[in-house]
Amino acid sequence: MRVLVVEDEPKLAEFVKKGLEENACNVDIAYDGQIGKNMALSNPYDVLVLDVNLPKINGFDLAQQLRQEQLGTPILMLTAMGSINDKLVGFGAGADDYLVKPFEFRELLVRLRALQRRSNDMLPQQNILKVADLELDLNEKVARRGQHTIDLTAREFALLEYLMRNRGRVVSRVDIAEKVWDIHFDTGTNTIDVYINFLRKKIDKDFTTKLIHTVVGMGYILKED
Repeated sequence: MRVLVVEDEPKLAEFVKKGLEENACNVDIAYDGQIGKNMALSNPYDVLVLDVNLPKINGFDLAQQLRQEQLGTPILMLTAMGSINDKLVGFGAGADDYLVKPFEFRELLVRLRALQRRSNDMLPQQNILKVADLELDLNEKVARRGQHTIDLTAREFALLEYLMRNRGRVVSRVDIAEKVWDIHFDTGTNTIDVYINFLRKKIDKDFTTKLIHTVVGMGYILKED
């Protein structure tokens, strides 16, 4: 489960992040509503956790703006504002669940997992991944950068999808081998490096901004320079 936590209290944000990561979640943190909005719209999260009293854009307004952008990602409001009126405002803004601080971490985890299951059953999956001007259409199986359509083989498409789903994160050759090739890594092969080079030629070569980067000794990362 990939979770975005939008919370301006660093200690609480880190507490939630640590607890979720100990339960096999990938967690990003945004410390104000504007950054949270940008991250929510540009990354494929499974669940969003929003505080209400946030700098720049409060949690209620943020939920409403995300819904206006047609974002279907489940939203859990996590706030000290626990009156019935507050909850009605939150649900009216587009929240799917509401948990009042202080809270038991176990309850937060159970609620997030329930939202993820419900989302998988009821909401359409995100069909387009975006990084900078690069788009990957998961329905049409087409990649586009700017005004250009990029022809990819099935393996190149799967590799690019994995990199885009992990944008901003270093992924090792072992990760790629297991997740894209579904094999145990063979240190005697350079297949992954070959396919990375194939992708670079197709999505980076003719563009000023390079997106695929090598982290020496660790692997690869897809990010905007």
